Amino acid sequence: MSAQLAAYSTSTGEAVQFWVLGTVAVLGALGTVLMKRAVHSALSLAGTMIVLAVFYLANGAYFLGIVQIVVYTGAIMMLFLFVVMLVGVTAADSLKETIKGQRWLALLSGVGFGVLLIGGIGNASLKDFDGLGQANANGNVEGLAALIFTKYVFAFEITGALLITAAVGAMVLTHRERTERAKTQRELSEQRVREGRHVPPLPAPGVYARHNAVDIAGLLPDGTPAELTVNKTLRDRGQIRDVSAEALNDLRALEQRAEERLERTGIEPAHFKRTEEASK
Repeated sequence: MSAQLAAYSTSTGEAVQFWVLGTVAVLGALGTVLMKRAVHSALSLAGTMIVLAVFYLANGAYFLGIVQIVVYTGAIMMLFLFVVMLVGVTAADSLKETIKGQRWLALLSGVGFGVLLIGGIGNASLKDFDGLGQANANGNVEGLAALIFTKYVFAFEITGALLITAAVGAMVLTHRERTERAKTQRELSEQRVREGRHVPPLPAPGVYARHNAVDIAGLLPDGTPAELTVNKTLRDRGQIRDVSAEALNDLRALEQRAEERLERTGIEPAHFKRTEEASK
């Protein structure tokens, strides 16, 4: 009787864990959609994935929990985050609609999916929790492998085919055919010399500046920003952060401190000479 009650009841610790972490997961999911900056959206999604991994571990799916943290949160999401930070995606990019009416279509699809999800969960009735102990009898990894490659093998293969198709489709859509022969490195160097452009390699961003981000222009010795240090794509987008005024103020303060120190070193020897003459 106690085993049956345990199957239908939830302990206080499980309830507290579910409501606390569930709230965090929902807030992270909403932040992924509503955040204006892509970096903040990626961080919110990473937080939601970590909470899902905790749920997997709490329900005995240890392999899924570790894979969720190591593969999805630790590898894929961090790769997305680094790409977003290096490319410099801003909230202004999301305002441009490539397909007319795509926002309303996405909103309608989201509402429809939500109605179906709420209807399915509302009509669901879970009276038995049998099968978990039997599936994990020889270990979670063995049980998961047995289910994937026996009962759900076709669903697993179809999912893999869909992912591969999506990856190939993304490469095809982003591929650009060349209409002319690609120039060699020697030809590009000769062209730069003939046109009188910057012959040596371009300087790195953030040189002599207080920041070294890719959207920070390097500063020349006189404190003026060098636009060649920033990627051409960021220059065309107008996503260069200007720190020249701040850097110029720092340079002036540094020069003033240097002048004060030089004046002190110029005064101190004469002062010492007078004291020596007075002592004689």
